[in-house]
Amino acid sequence: MLPGGKIPGHFYEKLHQWEEAKRVYEEELIIERQSRNQIREASKPDGLRQPSRRRREATLGRMRCLEELGEWSLINDILEGDDVCSWTKANEELKVSMSRMAASSAWGNDDVTKMSSYVDYIARDTFDGLFYRSVLKILQVRHLKAVHSGDKEKEVDKARLVTLYYSEAHDYIHKARDLLSTELAALATESYNRAYGAMVNVQMLAELEEVIQYDLVVEQRECIREMWWKRMNGCQKTVQDWSKLLRVHSLVLEPQHDSKPWLKFASLCRRNGRMAMSAEILKKLQSVITEVSEGVQLKIQIASLKHDWQDDKLEKVKGLKRLRKFVSSNGVKLSQCRSEGRSLLSKCYVMLGSWTEITYGYTTEKLPEILGHYREACNRDSKWYKAWHAFAYTNFEAVLLYKSVSQEAGEPHNPVSSGGSSREVDIVRFCVDAIEGFFRSISLSDGNSLQDTLRLLTLWFDYGEEGRVYDSLVKGLDLIKIENWLQVIPQLIARIDTNRQRVGKLIHKLLCDISKHHPQALIYPLTVAAKSNVTQRRDAALKILDSMKEHSPKLVRQAMLVSEELIRVAILWHELWHEGLEEASRLYFGDRNVKGMFETLEPLHQMLEKGPQTLKETSFQHAYGVELNEALEWCKKYQRTHNVKELTKAWDSYYHVFRRISKQLPMLTSLELQYVSPKLLEARDLELAVPGTYDTKEVVGIQRVHSSFQVITSKQRPRKLSIYGSNGKEYQFVLKGHEDLRQDERVMQLFGLVNSLLLANMDTCRHNLTIQRYSAIPLSTNSGLLGWVPHCDTLHSLIRDYREKKKILLNIEHRIMMRMAPDYDHLTLMQKVEVFEYALDNTTGDDLAKIIWFKSPTSEVWFDRRTNYTRSLAVMSMVGYVLGLGDRHPSNLMLDRESGKIVHIDFGDCFEVAMSREKFPEKIPFRLTRMLINAMEVTGIDGNYRMTCERVMKVLRDNKDSVMAVLEAFVYDPLLNWWLMEGKGVIHIWYRVCIGRAGNRQQKSKVGQRKRHQHRGVVFQRTPGGARQSEGIEYREARER
Repeated sequence: MLPGGKIPGHFYEKLHQWEEAKRVYEEELIIERQSRNQIREASKPDGLRQPSRRRREATLGRMRCLEELGEWSLINDILEGDDVCSWTKANEELKVSMSRMAASSAWGNDDVTKMSSYVDYIARDTFDGLFYRSVLKILQVRHLKAVHSGDKEKEVDKARLVTLYYSEAHDYIHKARDLLSTELAALATESYNRAYGAMVNVQMLAELEEVIQYDLVVEQRECIREMWWKRMNGCQKTVQDWSKLLRVHSLVLEPQHDSKPWLKFASLCRRNGRMAMSAEILKKLQSVITEVSEGVQLKIQIASLKHDWQDDKLEKVKGLKRLRKFVSSNGVKLSQCRSEGRSLLSKCYVMLGSWTEITYGYTTEKLPEILGHYREACNRDSKWYKAWHAFAYTNFEAVLLYKSVSQEAGEPHNPVSSGGSSREVDIVRFCVDAIEGFFRSISLSDGNSLQDTLRLLTLWFDYGEEGRVYDSLVKGLDLIKIENWLQVIPQLIARIDTNRQRVGKLIHKLLCDISKHHPQALIYPLTVAAKSNVTQRRDAALKILDSMKEHSPKLVRQAMLVSEELIRVAILWHELWHEGLEEASRLYFGDRNVKGMFETLEPLHQMLEKGPQTLKETSFQHAYGVELNEALEWCKKYQRTHNVKELTKAWDSYYHVFRRISKQLPMLTSLELQYVSPKLLEARDLELAVPGTYDTKEVVGIQRVHSSFQVITSKQRPRKLSIYGSNGKEYQFVLKGHEDLRQDERVMQLFGLVNSLLLANMDTCRHNLTIQRYSAIPLSTNSGLLGWVPHCDTLHSLIRDYREKKKILLNIEHRIMMRMAPDYDHLTLMQKVEVFEYALDNTTGDDLAKIIWFKSPTSEVWFDRRTNYTRSLAVMSMVGYVLGLGDRHPSNLMLDRESGKIVHIDFGDCFEVAMSREKFPEKIPFRLTRMLINAMEVTGIDGNYRMTCERVMKVLRDNKDSVMAVLEAFVYDPLLNWWLMEGKGVIHIWYRVCIGRAGNRQQKSKVGQRKRHQHRGVVFQRTPGGARQSEGIEYREARER
């Protein structure tokens, strides 16, 4: 660290933060200059003859930064200046250190003479020395050809020199390639990231050879240009790499002859905050604008408008006026051009709509103008996804805004009525336009269309009864492929029993169409709905299953068989009775609720009366049937006589059965299918797809189910099973009873969207930030299958095994606390904190850090795993915060043994329901305890963790409409939102995704008025915890459990 705790410049260099590094070095030079002046004033000229070590390092550091920023003239100023570090006054050692940057500067300034003198100081046996010598030879050829003498003899001599220079350049390139081959062979075996830089250098050498070929063979120039463009698109989208490659291309290709990569590079610089470099590129393109075609001129002007808009020096209103002026003056010209011109005009209209929205926000006054711009964009280029998406989304926002304003005015909201107020008519109009736009955007989408489809469903379910909306829905269904609906099958099934006739009719028609083309995708969700306790829902599902039997009867039979048998194995009679008796006991002895007790026991006795179907059920009936029937008789007598003694005798029998089952359940470690489900054991070579594997291209059928299920030791006793597919692979699952997995299924939808957003963003796509997902297949309302996450262990099991090996007590922290304060529960809050901190001070909390270290075979593997661990923890911290995810104890966090990534499981507590628990409410935004922090890098949270958190939250907020579409699907889903409606507080989602930080108040003012009101029956309001946590990441110590 520098004096005063300042961060050294080379730290910023390693992070590629060149502007910051340059600022630090310039500050050091100012300080050094001041100290030199003091020496001069003290009449000590001997101290001024040579630059100090500090000045030398600061100058070299500044030159490195200027090289990366492409500021060649400033490097030249340093070299030509009157300073002790200038080229003429520098000693030989300093010249060697400066030579590479000096040569690069001379290349950038197109000064061959100076470059020749600088290159002589770069060692010949290095890559830089050979590379810059080859570049120098090519530049010398270019300058030689620029001179036209008219003398034939001189022209012959010139041709000889060209051949000689190119031959020497080839020699240097071959030698440089030989140097790189050894380095690349070593790095390629280690990791892609370490070898990538060497690969870019290899590409630069190859393209230097192609530069020579480009100059000599005119016929191949177009082909080489296309090849260069394809290669650049295959590289990582980093300013550093693109700058290197474009400099090589510029040896023979001026920007006016190939503006496309330069415009793309300017955009890349702008997106990475390199505004000065972007401005320099655009300035260069503007200087040759008269030499390019009219279409390219317009592209350069648009790029300049984008640059000025993003540059903070320009007011947004002025930028918007300039864009309007450009469109008005060039609109007619562009609209008369070919498809490229119309496409360019469409992009301008989208920019107009977006900039108007950013400047003025969504208001009833500005909405018509914004929508008009987006409508024009769609008209100019009807095949462009972004235009239709923007048009649809803005209409969707208009629906919500007008609905909010209507509610604020106290007007009754009736989306089904054909008449009504003018505002209701506007809402329907916006709705029809939004539906048209979403259908078009979905049909044109080549990537993830989940957010558009979910928005469409929201409008469909809310306004589908209105005549014009219904007609637009019917018309739009023919526009998109049936495969687009596969991603929202859970949402369609959730509304299968709607009481709205038109909406229900259209859902039924769509599900029938899906069943004809993709019956495998629909069969599992339909079998769940067919088991519903709600008559209307069950009948609607059975109706669709009946229609499926007409074209896929065998598949339906197999699905019903597999589903019923898996449910049977998920919860055995022993477990059903154990759980039922426990609940009935609580109702009777705890709540004195006799009626509730009978309602709990009645279905269990009915199940017993139907008789056993497996050997396991038969053994249960033999073991407990007599006592349970006796208890039933006593219950019936009580119902006739209301004599409490009869009920007491019944509970004597129930209690005896309960005790025997309680002793038997711990011994249940495995289940053999021949005893618990012979039908499932006999099922072979089924048409039915392996759960969670359905792919439209290839269906992997169930070949057989493994004959033995392992019972996992936990409270709910889930089963681990294996299903063998028709492709010969083994698929492992966890079969869970007593849990509704439909919410896990929706969470996996959200994770899929987040992954696609992270992969599409330039800042996050290169850092392996995707969330580990697994398949979630509900079988009924209280059972289902979860895909087994391979090579993962829970943090609880890892820490337990580690402490057992090291002879450390598993609950050492708790023991220390109890030793200090045996009556801990009766202490005041401050006393509890003191005891807690005492336990922290007397334990290291580095168990997880050591586990990752001990389980890594090499230091490089350890470094990669630690980095993946830190980043994956950061990603899920942010996504979990947005989702309001709770119950993150060490048994719900897993560590991937190979990659080091953190994997989350069990998503039962979402939307901060854990915060409103009566006992032990969770008031933290996410889990970030001492043990988790200690396993990170040396800087703790102030490193990869913080940067990843900020990047992920930026991606989520930049794509807030997509994230909100999935989150709103949770809230509006009638199968999931009951607990949101019944809770004490309703969770505010919007401000987390869209605001969250104090600096975004402008956005808050735009949407705040609408979002504070009722939003489809759910009130979004600030929670006490949310108001505090939104200003930043809150880190709290919490005890490891």
